[in-house]
Amino acid sequence: MKEMRPTAGKVRSALFSILGNITGMSFLDLFSGSGQIAFTACERGAAPVVSVESDRARHAVIAAKAPEGVACLHMDVRRAAARFAKRGESFDIIFADPPYRLGWGKELPALMESNESILAPGGVIIFEHAAEEEAADITPAEWLREDRVYGGTVLTFYRRKENDQSGISGLI
Repeated sequence: MKEMRPTAGKVRSALFSILGNITGMSFLDLFSGSGQIAFTACERGAAPVVSVESDRARHAVIAAKAPEGVACLHMDVRRAAARFAKRGESFDIIFADPPYRLGWGKELPALMESNESILAPGGVIIFEHAAEEEAADITPAEWLREDRVYGGTVLTFYRRKENDQSGISGLI
């Protein structure tokens, strides 16, 4: 099992400050780890909130602690993304915090692009990664990108260019 590295408090605070009012928005937390991002989204009014964690022990802890309104899935994020796309499910906010330095800088953007229907119109994808791990673009002609740096952590935001910007404000 890879060592868990929860999102730092200052990064979590910055994330939710940037997102602003998320009441009633759907929220997907990929690589949920401790579940704190999903729990915070739920506390701030996001609904529904879905947590995806592949590690059995971590998933069990998240499921045991999850407040009402947080659904917990035990599966690989690749399978989860394909499952959501196949079922026509989409989310206003997709947050992903994979283990650092394992190649997700290229794989996650590609995974999101190949399953782009899981992002609702006006929605945003947020990828947390180490500053030294560059995040790939998602088809630059079709997607906007913005990076916010917090010490050794970067939050990369992706949004479709054709979005009417009626979703999350203050980004890109």
